[in-house]
Amino acid sequence: MNMPTNIQIINGPGGEPAFVVIPYTDYVASRNTEKSMIPHDVISRSVDGATPVRAWREHLGLTQADVAERLGISQSAYAQQESSSRLRKASREKIAAALGIEAAQLDF
Repeated sequence: MNMPTNIQIINGPGGEPAFVVIPYTDYVASRNTEKSMIPHDVISRSVDGATPVRAWREHLGLTQADVAERLGISQSAYAQQESSSRLRKASREKIAAALGIEAAQLDF
């Protein structure tokens, strides 16, 4: 069954597909999924041994004291959480909010 689509393919001079035109709402929806992606720099830092929390903090250019202040806890308490390889869900959600990311982005 052929379903009508809102996608238009524009071919280049050689007849090969060169561009795709999609509805704006589809474009916006695809941009929102980028917010849940993890930058290469964060993955690289994690591969080098940093926990996901530390990798994100360093990627964002924040100090432990900066994040601890956002969380309303001491720097040493935050340092313990940052070094943990297994954070509680509630802690992960609070830290993610303090970093301005989604909690799922810390779960890799």
